Amino acid sequence: MPEQWNNFFVMVGGGAAALAGLIFVAMSINHEIIIRNTTHKNRAINMLTGFTAIFMASCFALIGDQYLWALGVEWLMLWLIATVIFIRGYVIAIRSGMSSIGLNLPRLSGGTICYIAEVIGAIFLILGYSSGFFIAAIGIIVLFAFLISGAWLLMIGIYEDRTK
Repeated sequence: MPEQWNNFFVMVGGGAAALAGLIFVAMSINHEIIIRNTTHKNRAINMLTGFTAIFMASCFALIGDQYLWALGVEWLMLWLIATVIFIRGYVIAIRSGMSSIGLNLPRLSGGTICYIAEVIGAIFLILGYSSGFFIAAIGIIVLFAFLISGAWLLMIGIYEDRTK
């Protein structure tokens, strides 16, 4: 059954790597503004972490001759770390009060649910249920939307800071 997911993970992994690269370019062009603003800095960290985690999860999924439980353990470790980084970054950004663009409960809840879906998918794989792939795939697809919109919010916030 895992072989049926190869095309999905090749596509998702390649897309995540490309988008992480674009975030790096945007950050390098605007690094002074990002470094000075806690919200922008943590949003950039969250975007890079999310795209990197998707890329790494795709890499793990494409490793040949791997048991479901082994992939589940790899994913569980990866997604738990990414979840902690996401929530921590969001909380720090909210507390800083520097930029409120996109810092709201629906975005925090939605992103957290996506990461938790990844953790649940990993647990299902550890238990030997291939349905963990479906749970993780849905989480990844929705997480992509959150990450892309977060990147857009980062650019809007940088633009607003430049106009001040």
